[in-house]
Amino acid sequence: MEAYTSYKNALKNIPKPCLFLDMDMFHTNIQNIISASNNKNIRIASKSIRSVPILKEILNVSSTFQGIMCYAADEAIYLNDNGLDDLLIAYPVWNPEHLKAIASRVMNKQTITVMVDSIEHINHLEMIAAENNQKFLVCLDIDLSSEYPGLHFGVHRSPVKTVSQVVALINRIDDSPYMKLDGIMGYEAQIAGVTDNNPKQRLKNKVVRFLKNHSSKVLIKKRQEIIDVIHQKQIDLRFINGGGTGSLHQTAKENVTEITVGSGFFNSRLFDFYKDYSNLPALAYAIEITRIPKKHMYTCTGGGYIASGAMGEDRMPHIYLPEGACLTANEGAGEVQTPIYYDGDIPLKHGDPIFLRHSKAGELCEHFHHIHLIKDDKIIDAYKTYRGDYQCFL
Repeated sequence: MEAYTSYKNALKNIPKPCLFLDMDMFHTNIQNIISASNNKNIRIASKSIRSVPILKEILNVSSTFQGIMCYAADEAIYLNDNGLDDLLIAYPVWNPEHLKAIASRVMNKQTITVMVDSIEHINHLEMIAAENNQKFLVCLDIDLSSEYPGLHFGVHRSPVKTVSQVVALINRIDDSPYMKLDGIMGYEAQIAGVTDNNPKQRLKNKVVRFLKNHSSKVLIKKRQEIIDVIHQKQIDLRFINGGGTGSLHQTAKENVTEITVGSGFFNSRLFDFYKDYSNLPALAYAIEITRIPKKHMYTCTGGGYIASGAMGEDRMPHIYLPEGACLTANEGAGEVQTPIYYDGDIPLKHGDPIFLRHSKAGELCEHFHHIHLIKDDKIIDAYKTYRGDYQCFL
């Protein structure tokens, strides 16, 4: 009841739906991430933040935080325009205009690195750079997923799966006058992005943990073999990137120079269901009761912010406060109204808030112009999201 009342009072004059960040929890999460980093650099995944002032706030906390992992070319350009540098675009860029703009900035001493995983990517970059005698900084994305009979355990990203494929692409990049190999990355999505401690899926948890354990041994060996080959070829890389929030505990022990972390700062709902990870629920949103159709049923305006990915219950928003409230099975969370069932001790009335958490982190910011910062039971500031800056990249 105390947490519900605190947030309710802090947000009483803010129109709802609204997005808010508990600054005490947020900074506790930041310190937890630093503690788990094993003195490796942390690259911030912008996809999970989507707010320039929050990205800058994290960067200003500690020198542990170095660089941003972006999810789109025009996003990287926007962040660069807002004073951020050391920008790694996590996904290949094909749009020629975006690539020309990036190459121009690289020639002006900005550090914006593009992703490649094929000869086609390299040839495309080379053709664009040759037009104006420019140069690209490139990162080679290596597949770290695992294959089992009838199961692809991981994500379908890079086609680069073997050490020999890595060597062939590195040689091709090294031979080009139009690009420099800036780094390599491998995202162990099957470790970082798959929950393994959901109380509603106990049997599945055991299977996932078994697969994670086996897959981890294989990918650690593969990554080290690739790093050894690069060292043997005496290639000087600026960074070796790995990890994600859900695999920070593991990747921090590997021979990488930096680990990418995003969702752990806000700690979205999915990350409640990891055996080897725990942080505080810093980011949430409030919707407002506008109807009471019957006893214990409270209908709110808006609230239906569904997470991306394969559809399931875990993609739905979760009622955070008051404790014990829940969505209805028939309606769930709707675009224009969301009915909530609650028969607890807090007396609810028209105009009262219901607080929810999103399954993912940055996706929630696409629905709001501002993130209201709460500290000591009051709002201390409001930071713009990308949408608040009238930006939409995907």
